[in-house]
Amino acid sequence: MLRSRWNLCGGNLAFKQGACGHSGTAFFMSKTERACSRLCHPLFSRQKIPKNPQPRSFYRTDTKMSVNVNRSVLDQFYRYKMPRLIAKVEGKGNGIKTVIVNMVDVAKALNRPPTYPTKFFGCELGAQTQFDSKNDRYIVNGSHEANKLQDMLDGFVRKFVLCPECDNPETELHVNPKKQTIGNSCKACGYRGMLDTRHKLCTFILKNPPDDDDEDWAEETTEEAQRRRMEEISNHAKNLTLSEDLEKPLEERVNLFYNFVKHKKETGTIDAADKDILVEAERLDVKAMGPLILSELLFNENIRDQIKKYKRHFLRFCHNNKKAQKYLLGGFECVVKLHQVQLLARVPIILKELYDSDLLEEDVIFAWAEKVSKKYVSKELAKEIQTKAAPFVKWLKEAEEESGGSEEEEVEDDENVEVVYSSSARELKVETVKPDKPEKEEDDIDIDAI
Repeated sequence: MLRSRWNLCGGNLAFKQGACGHSGTAFFMSKTERACSRLCHPLFSRQKIPKNPQPRSFYRTDTKMSVNVNRSVLDQFYRYKMPRLIAKVEGKGNGIKTVIVNMVDVAKALNRPPTYPTKFFGCELGAQTQFDSKNDRYIVNGSHEANKLQDMLDGFVRKFVLCPECDNPETELHVNPKKQTIGNSCKACGYRGMLDTRHKLCTFILKNPPDDDDEDWAEETTEEAQRRRMEEISNHAKNLTLSEDLEKPLEERVNLFYNFVKHKKETGTIDAADKDILVEAERLDVKAMGPLILSELLFNENIRDQIKKYKRHFLRFCHNNKKAQKYLLGGFECVVKLHQVQLLARVPIILKELYDSDLLEEDVIFAWAEKVSKKYVSKELAKEIQTKAAPFVKWLKEAEEESGGSEEEEVEDDENVEVVYSSSARELKVETVKPDKPEKEEDDIDIDAI
């Protein structure tokens, strides 16, 4: 019946190509017909026909023998392919073992050493593994089916091959045995990050790094990579960038500190982060500039309330640090510039709030008021700010001069001076309050005369 499906004409079988790559007629020809076809058909005359043809399933194409590297992608035209695992069980009893015949080809498709996926199988199965690189034999003790190992390989691909950003397998591992870190970089999207080293295979990788390992990779990071580390990696990995950050220009270090404080603010952790902010500023060696950055991020038109709220944050920078106090005045000018309508008339009140909060010292304020600077704002605005601040500066100088007497006189003088604000809270005035006349003291009494 099967042979009736083919047309026999004049001793020649009509040529019909099969899916396996050999003529379909070869499966149904007798020896005589096969010999006749070689003589009569030009294609058959050039093609060697096997004497004992195998079933069609034997002649598999490359498509059927390969699978997607990321098997969660079902697209048959997915560009990243790897050979399907071929496992061969050898031995009996206690000596039974599974040889992964094509592990070298699989590992090459994953761009990983063949020992890594083999050892991964051993970690997952709790079995010993053997490597014979010279003979390309990679063995897992015990009897294991190829399908089971193929499913297990998907776990290796997810953890150690696919990029966490774009899910492409165009990644490379960068192992630093000295610092016990494993980096991962993607050629497709540019991602760089650190692997989670809790899996047992990581211990093996650290002891057996790839041949093309770059030990200094973990320190060569972009600002984006540093941001990711701050959020995702362990404290040990964070410390890898300390020395490099200090070598960066001042502007870059200030930007790193700015992003750090901004992140704390955006995540709602700024209120309790005063210590962390100080530590980061000291780490980047920008402590003096800290108040300038904090003013930009924490102050707005409600600056008076915010001074009280974030007093602890600023004190960590400004206490006994006149340079930091100068930067605080610069930040204050910038805030006034952004909110001139609301804050320009309130300049003396805000300065007194900063002074009362121990964030500014007298001599720093006096030095600031003596010279108009256009470092942070225009010269015209800086002049206007200092004009508005004049009543407070005058009061401060008078209070300073009057404090030159004895301690008792100083207390008395302080009691006689008050800062009076207008009802609109927009002007500051200095008034001297006359002390009440003391009652006439009685004559001294001589105790010995009693």
